[in-house]
Amino acid sequence: MPALVTLTGRLVRLEPLAPHHVVGLAAAGAHDRDAFAYTPVPQGLDEAADYVAHAVAAHASGTGLAFAVVSVAQDRVLGSTRFTRFDYWQGPLMWPIAHGLPSGDPLLATPDAAEIGNTWLTVRARGAGINLEAKLLLLSHAFEAWRVRRIALRVDVRNMRSRSAVERLGATSDGVRRAHSRGLDGEVRSTAFYSILDEEWPAVRATIERELAGSLLNA
Repeated sequence: MPALVTLTGRLVRLEPLAPHHVVGLAAAGAHDRDAFAYTPVPQGLDEAADYVAHAVAAHASGTGLAFAVVSVAQDRVLGSTRFTRFDYWQGPLMWPIAHGLPSGDPLLATPDAAEIGNTWLTVRARGAGINLEAKLLLLSHAFEAWRVRRIALRVDVRNMRSRSAVERLGATSDGVRRAHSRGLDGEVRSTAFYSILDEEWPAVRATIERELAGSLLNA
């Protein structure tokens, strides 16, 4: 399973989600709940504690690696993001095929493909380069440390803000799966899928760095 790691930039520090983040997560999720229509965001201390417990359990089972998004300047939790849906392609072909599981020592394995998702930020941290730098840190780690071949992202088709943000990164649309699942509001949602391949990463990185520089300049 991917090892716990802290990723640090100029604006944010991505720390593996842990119990000491519960209070900060609850505070970050307390503002403007209407802005969290498409992504699960804990409300209150009890939900934040459950959120962290599920994230810790997902890492223990090798199915996720969640982070608290922490402001470098203020040392304050701003939200959360994570890697999930790991695929492992190393080693000889085995039968029956066990999708999503490493073929060797799981403690040493790194994924060949993964998904970034469950990203949310307190409303006060939006539009300040926070999400851009968080994505840069995650993608850099995936493509340059893990050497993944693909990173996937998925968005509720109704969430135009997030779809536009993903498309500005330079991610490629893989289409829309209609009537894909049930949304947080109880309605059946369609899902837009995107991906970034390893050969596309240098161009995507340049795009993110250019966008981030502009955000910092205008801050």
